Amino acid sequence: MIPVPSSVNGGSVSNGLVAPPSKSAPPEAPISSLSSLLNASSMSKPFILIRYYPFLYLLTWHGRDENSLTSLKVQFPVGNEKDCKSFCLTDAGLIAVAGLFSKLEKLSLIWCSNVTSLGIMSLAQKCSFLKFLDLQGCYVGDQGLGVVGKCCKQPGDLNLRFCESSTDAGLVDLATGCGKSLKSLGVAACARITDKSLEAVGSHWKSLETLSLDSEFICNKGILAIAQGCPLLKVLKLQCVNVTYEAMMAVGVSCLSLEMVALYSFQQFTKKGLFSIEKGCKKLKNLTLTYCNFLSDKGLEAIATGCTELTHLEVNGCHNIGTIGLESVGKSCSRLTELALLYCQKIGNFALHEIGRGCKYLQALHLVDCSSIGDEAICSIAKSCRNLKKLHISRCYEVGNKGIMAVGEHCHSLTDLGLRFCDRVWDESLIAIGQGCPLLHLNVSGCNQIGDAGIVAIARGCPQLTDLDVSVLQNLGDMALAELGAGCPLLKDIVLSHCHQITDIGLSYLVKNCLKLKSCHMVYCPSITAAGFATVVTSCPNIKKVLVEKGKVSPRTKRKAGAVLSYLCVDL
Repeated sequence: MIPVPSSVNGGSVSNGLVAPPSKSAPPEAPISSLSSLLNASSMSKPFILIRYYPFLYLLTWHGRDENSLTSLKVQFPVGNEKDCKSFCLTDAGLIAVAGLFSKLEKLSLIWCSNVTSLGIMSLAQKCSFLKFLDLQGCYVGDQGLGVVGKCCKQPGDLNLRFCESSTDAGLVDLATGCGKSLKSLGVAACARITDKSLEAVGSHWKSLETLSLDSEFICNKGILAIAQGCPLLKVLKLQCVNVTYEAMMAVGVSCLSLEMVALYSFQQFTKKGLFSIEKGCKKLKNLTLTYCNFLSDKGLEAIATGCTELTHLEVNGCHNIGTIGLESVGKSCSRLTELALLYCQKIGNFALHEIGRGCKYLQALHLVDCSSIGDEAICSIAKSCRNLKKLHISRCYEVGNKGIMAVGEHCHSLTDLGLRFCDRVWDESLIAIGQGCPLLHLNVSGCNQIGDAGIVAIARGCPQLTDLDVSVLQNLGDMALAELGAGCPLLKDIVLSHCHQITDIGLSYLVKNCLKLKSCHMVYCPSITAAGFATVVTSCPNIKKVLVEKGKVSPRTKRKAGAVLSYLCVDL
């Protein structure tokens, strides 16, 4: 007998399975309802129910009729690898699903490596309404793709990432069969999918709007075919080391509807490609440039000047882009709402000063390892961007109290603050934040100068706080936990790992009122004992995950907590 989970929204949940709700039956009834569905299959009901039940994720269920299921997600389970392989969905299970749910429109099979063309062929033949198909990590070959193209005449989204057995032949057959309706395609780590496939896509998928490619085997020829054949393209994500600026020039000329471009590790991409995008893609709103080492300030200046509708910009590891390039964004892109700068050593304070002056609608700022950005920049942002809601700063060692205190004084809409390993941020910063910002999420991991006073100020000033990471705070003690317990009853997730001064006493005060707590990490907290761990597990009715050394879990706690502890304990 399979244990029946607790009720959720009128249905039931166990390890992710949501069964349809029952009007008159108690929460246990959905299991029998699922069993009745399996009676329609020629396969053994116990086989399906026991072997696949723990790993099915039903995303949506429309109506009371079982055959009206339109969306199903199956994921490879997390756990012991040997056991997981025996439970992973196979072709037999997929054939049963296809027989039961002929009106299925959305199916996601993430890392179901036992699913092959046989299962996909049966699915395609019986589920002709299929519009969304995610085959990431499945062992699906050309025959399966060909049948999908033949039988599913209205597919809109297809994900073939890590489908290593698929080749050009399969994708060409798919494109020929159902190309008119497909709007989104994702391909990654498919060594036998080359420019030939993209030429077929360009010839048949005229309505394509989203393309994501990660391949060493795609060259200019394939991208040129896409640019010339898919004029409605809106989203383009490329990690193709053999594609050069010449292909991107064609994209800029032909794909005038582009709204998002993400370029990863383009070693042969220069400012010429961005010049072309700047001239043609006036609707561009979202741009990501990651490790494009040959791009310089002039390329970013061109984008800023020509694409004034830009709302999201991420620059990651582009070492030749500096202050001048970002200044132009501040001067020209007044609608910018989110900016992420990662590993940008040449971008200095004045760049963010211009962002603050020109981008009044900025709501999110992410800074990682930007060694030339300090308090002056953060002060400019805080004073000018009053709508800022999210600020994440990591390993920016020039940012200290002055900048963060300015945020607390001016940014009264801030709900998400991350300050990871910022050694110059002290308690005074958090006192200002607690007085001025209605935080929901706070991460101060590794800010060694922060102690009880700063966290106490947060506890007293941010009663809506739900997520807190105070790991690696050597000066944090029980007083802070007691104040959090008293002032933040909505707390759901907390990370306390590597806090050496926290003891069982502090934990007891924390969990006394934080009854919504779902996750607690407390690895390498030497003053927390088995008794403290037991207090957390037994006092929090909603606890789902506790990360702790296995040696701190007593046999009594294991017996009392039952199955929950079987996957909460980590042996370190």
